[in-house]
Amino acid sequence: MSIARTLSRNARRAVAVALVAGAGIALLPHAVHAQAVLPALAIKTAKNGAQTYSLTIQILILMTVLTLLPAILLAMTAFTRIIIVLSILRQALGMTTTPSNQVLTSLALFLTFFVMSSTLNQAYTNGVQPYLAGQIAGAVAVDRSVAPLKRFMLAQTRADDLRLFTRLSGSPGFANPDAVPLSVLIPTFMTSELKTAFQIGFMIYIPFVVIDLVVASVLMSMGMMMLSPMLVSLPFKIMLFVLVDGWTLLLGTLAASFHR
Repeated sequence: MSIARTLSRNARRAVAVALVAGAGIALLPHAVHAQAVLPALAIKTAKNGAQTYSLTIQILILMTVLTLLPAILLAMTAFTRIIIVLSILRQALGMTTTPSNQVLTSLALFLTFFVMSSTLNQAYTNGVQPYLAGQIAGAVAVDRSVAPLKRFMLAQTRADDLRLFTRLSGSPGFANPDAVPLSVLIPTFMTSELKTAFQIGFMIYIPFVVIDLVVASVLMSMGMMMLSPMLVSLPFKIMLFVLVDGWTLLLGTLAASFHR
């Protein structure tokens, strides 16, 4: 029950942090130059007494940010690496539908909350909580909420990838890691995550390929060329994965790979 409550609390904090960060990214240029707060709902009364209602541009931007919220969560967290490695594992085992996509996604999502718990707690404590209490302004809350996420992404980012996207952005360079904007950091982080995920997936794939080769060689030597090697090797691969406690090793290695 305590684990479930912790995951639920982390999920709520993740949504709150993403909402503040995403809304701030979209509204920050407007907030810097705004002199007055516009009403969320504008009511216009015609000469005949009829009233019309219209939403302000801030509400439209906020609705757009809510639509992009899943993409924001995926692009700035550990989800990308985890889901790719789990998908490669399923392919290496030779099972295209087991575990199902729903199971893999749920496992990757909750493992992401576990890995990101410290980062989300910092973002919530430093940015979201003071903002909800009315102690700091929205722009300050955005900066404080995004700062832990930037530190997490920079810790997983390769220097070569960062130099590449810095050059593509036309910037001469950045004085310190905190000066790297999200427009450069997010694609750099995702590129590094893809490379790391495929490296881990390659190491996972090797023992299963060896089993497929051994089974195929044995079947060919016995003259049973019409029998699919994948059909025979599947139970051996499952047995090997269970005997070495594969799920614990894989998930533990994935979680530990973010704390380097």
